[in-house]
Amino acid sequence: MTTKLERRIKIKYRVRNKISGTTERPRMSVFRSNKQIYVQVIDDLSGRTLAAASSLGMEAMPKKEQAAKVGELIAKKAQEAGITTVVFDRNGYLYHGRIKEVADAARNGGLKF
Repeated sequence: MTTKLERRIKIKYRVRNKISGTTERPRMSVFRSNKQIYVQVIDDLSGRTLAAASSLGMEAMPKKEQAAKVGELIAKKAQEAGITTVVFDRNGYLYHGRIKEVADAARNGGLKF
């Protein structure tokens, strides 16, 4: 029997074999811990992080609201860096809850994926 973490890592590697970020369309990767959520926009060809946002310092609000704020923040930072389209990498997490909030807020902020 596999644990949740083993399942997530298995899905993560399977997905990462299929998607990759380019300079024109970088990968937006989401990492979720029990307390925080982190988002990076990554150009995999050069191995550079083009924009990043996290929920550090937002502990006063509920987690889903934190995720929505992080989504808005990453959309703003990505557009400042000249990025309009990304490939969404949910990093093996289910598209539900905080991951969905980040994606929806980033879409509302102007990112296309």
